[in-house]
Amino acid sequence: MLYTKSWIDQHLEELTPWQQSAYLHFSDLMCDEEHPYPCVPGKQGFQTDTLRFGFAEDPRKDEATDKLVSLLKQYGGISRDTGKYASLVVFFQSEDIEGSVESYQQIFWDLLNRVHRLDDTPWPDDIGKDPHDHTWEFCFDGEPYFSFCATPAHIVRKSRHFPYFLLAFQPRWVFDEINSSTTFGQKLKKVIRKRLVEYDEVDPHPSLKWYGQEDNYEWKQYYLSDDDSSMSKCPFSHMHKKIKS
Repeated sequence: MLYTKSWIDQHLEELTPWQQSAYLHFSDLMCDEEHPYPCVPGKQGFQTDTLRFGFAEDPRKDEATDKLVSLLKQYGGISRDTGKYASLVVFFQSEDIEGSVESYQQIFWDLLNRVHRLDDTPWPDDIGKDPHDHTWEFCFDGEPYFSFCATPAHIVRKSRHFPYFLLAFQPRWVFDEINSSTTFGQKLKKVIRKRLVEYDEVDPHPSLKWYGQEDNYEWKQYYLSDDDSSMSKCPFSHMHKKIKS
């Protein structure tokens, strides 16, 4: 159920119409040089066939939860072999959802919570369990991930707009060389922020900060509002009890 860019490019017609549409929209987004997408690692990952792709059902349904659990389990086992700009991109069948930015936000956190309740692997010792701890990151099967969400409802922040409900999971190890303590990371951040302003045509959301900063909370960056607001409390519920046997 994990696909590479090269496989999809060669077997596009084997996908369903909505899957073809989602992938082609994403490809256009990553290949647009006139209005380059701000995430440099994402573009590099796409062009170098480092990304892995998955497709899932309506994100409100249990079938989507099971599919995402399966995709994350598979991905955790192979991500380190894919390249330094690794990410898992999952497209969801969401044509029937007519929602606001706020309602998609609820869908996003509900989905992450359902996935977490099916995780039977202990939470990593070096990752905070409380989302309001600056070391917290979403984890699954022992792997910490930065999660990114884009929706059809986002209009102002164009970088968070996508015709389908989309989730991307970047393994935390990807950021070992891309952080505030490295020269490369500092330079890359400046490039990304500049491109983000040009792409969105608004100032970056105030929640966008570096992992590990004491005033940084990763969960606030997973799902950005179209304005500068953010939720006062993280909807993520840290539970280890499985809801299915």
